[in-house]
Amino acid sequence: MPLTAAPPPRLTWRRAVVAAVVLGLVGVLVTGIAVSTDTLGAGGLFERAVAKIDRFLAGPVPDRPAPGTILVTPPDETEEPDESIPTATPGTSATPSVSPDAGGSSPIPTPVPTPSATPQPTPARVRVDVDIVKDHDAVFAHELKDTWCAPAGVQMVLAILGHGNTSNALQRELQGRVREWESYRDSHNGDWGPSAMALALDEYGAKGYEVRAYKTRQGALRDAAKAIEKTGSPVILLTWHGAHTWVMTGFRADADPAVFANAKISGTYILDPWYPDISSIWGRSDPPGTFQDNAEMIRNYLPWKRPEGKYAERDGLFISVVPTVRASAAR
Repeated sequence: MPLTAAPPPRLTWRRAVVAAVVLGLVGVLVTGIAVSTDTLGAGGLFERAVAKIDRFLAGPVPDRPAPGTILVTPPDETEEPDESIPTATPGTSATPSVSPDAGGSSPIPTPVPTPSATPQPTPARVRVDVDIVKDHDAVFAHELKDTWCAPAGVQMVLAILGHGNTSNALQRELQGRVREWESYRDSHNGDWGPSAMALALDEYGAKGYEVRAYKTRQGALRDAAKAIEKTGSPVILLTWHGAHTWVMTGFRADADPAVFANAKISGTYILDPWYPDISSIWGRSDPPGTFQDNAEMIRNYLPWKRPEGKYAERDGLFISVVPTVRASAAR
């Protein structure tokens, strides 16, 4: 009697359900591992998807007033240092003296000598190396998500000025409050823009920060350096065409920018919240307090250009969030 192959077992509905559940669990497990380890960028894609859902649930970006962007036009640059206001040398009394003549006519005022200006010594043009932070690791905060460079940058400024700390809790708190400060004119996508950063700093005690724009990179860095010297506070630079945040704590220059209008900034001391991650576009990030030379500033600090639309006050300009008030808290 010839042998015949047994028919394959039929896939009952119970087996189908079990198979679907198993495949679903495997899919969830694999997806979870991929997201947690950021395999093939899965973690970043997941976070962006969550951010888009959150934006949808929050509704349209509010079109409300926000701190404007101030265009800074530097004075003409010359080889001479900024002149100091001359002080007058005491001379003959400014009160007119009179001497009656023999005929008793009206007295004639005696001319008063003009005070002469005291010559001021020309300041020496020497290299300067300034950094307001001694321990960069102590004030560094890594962005908890790859879209949280702004709250991390704000957090580091607050930590430097004694108005905050570097805890994960504070960064999450800042991110959770961004809806209070966001506006369409500041960020068409909603969430963080430089104006929102200035408002957040003000809310947490770092008063006087304003958004500034510059036509040249060197002009922006020179103004930032002057602000750091004047206020003892860090500056936020909007790098990567406005997509990322760096905190500038110091600089090197061939002369004091507070004295010489044409001082050349050769590099900056930077806190990069992206560290220690690696960007597929911008490469490896640097440890806290790394000196970024001129070549690195040219590569990273680029004019504002956002894919979501036009910004009349910022497009094509170098953007920063600059302190204007002297820091009162000890670092």
